[in-house]
Amino acid sequence: MQVYLDNAATTPLDPEVFEAMKPFMLEDYGNPSSTHAHGRKVRAAIESARKKIAELLHCTPGEIIFTSGGTEADNTIINSSLQTYGIRNVISSPIEHHAVEQTLHNLEKRGLINLHMVKLDEKGHVDMDHLEVLLKENPKALVSLMHANNEVGNVMDIRRVGDLCDQYGAYFHSDTVQTVGHYRHNLSEIKVHGMAAAAHKFHGPKGVGFMFIRKDKKLQPFVHGGGQERSMRGGTENVYGIIGLAKALEIAYRDMDEHVQHIKQLKGRMIEKLKQNIPGVDFHGDSANLDKSLYTVLNVCLPESEDNGLILFNLDLQGVSASGGSACSSGAVTGSHVLGALYPGSKRGAVRFSFSKYNTVEEIDYAVEKLAALYRVEVGG
Repeated sequence: MQVYLDNAATTPLDPEVFEAMKPFMLEDYGNPSSTHAHGRKVRAAIESARKKIAELLHCTPGEIIFTSGGTEADNTIINSSLQTYGIRNVISSPIEHHAVEQTLHNLEKRGLINLHMVKLDEKGHVDMDHLEVLLKENPKALVSLMHANNEVGNVMDIRRVGDLCDQYGAYFHSDTVQTVGHYRHNLSEIKVHGMAAAAHKFHGPKGVGFMFIRKDKKLQPFVHGGGQERSMRGGTENVYGIIGLAKALEIAYRDMDEHVQHIKQLKGRMIEKLKQNIPGVDFHGDSANLDKSLYTVLNVCLPESEDNGLILFNLDLQGVSASGGSACSSGAVTGSHVLGALYPGSKRGAVRFSFSKYNTVEEIDYAVEKLAALYRVEVGG
């Protein structure tokens, strides 16, 4: 049996999305910057996709800029906001995705910013009181805090952070890669200035995403070129990727309630069966709290064992695909920076299981059985 439980890394392409993309792979191949009929047809399709995304997110089409994915979007918003508004002080957290964390540390190393880290509670949630202290001490800073953590699944109160940033005149950027397509975002109500999304996190194609840049907080371009994307991102657009992105988001919103219920049931089942079958099992962050974490992510904290370093390898041999943390560093020798920040010195094992609408109860039971067997525990119930 082959079981894919690494959907926070990437999701399988929805067949409906592929069908929407196909004409732009085979037939409608014009360059959208060309003024002839072939180009105009493709340009119209891109703008239709942009309009659809804007409608779903309750913003204007001009505030949606297509990119190659979440990493480019995060890098652009961070670098361009610093340059555009002359910002020197940045407030972030030690458990951001590497697209943010490494970008900020690189800027700090080059002497371009003063980086301030907000405190986290024992579960990894942002300490809102400390955030306000930092904002008082560093008015008009850049605040870069992710909506939901990709490893432990903690969900931040993005609306409250937006209100605080608005109160102190800060530029608020949020990496929303794990939540766009899984939660409904009303950008007319959330005071975020820039955020990032990637299509492959919600059953769209890889290599395409977008950034939302609020119209009253416009940025200077980070990627220069031919003036594409309203001169905000140079380079010929990934046309069929953009078409697939918009279709994937449309499907996600259309079927969201049904899929949330289905995936929450799977996650709840895995939590209970792990507790039954692995003595001493725990869960990192707040990932076992269905109300305070991504319903798509469960980060399992396993008892100490000499074989913990081989957990993922052994699961893979049994046909179960999971992760030890962020997929972007899955081949790295060093461990997860997120778990290192939250649990310094811990010798317990970690497996991140992440779910999608395509997973089944049978797959959950199989994964638990194989994981429990690694600890020589007889699976029951």
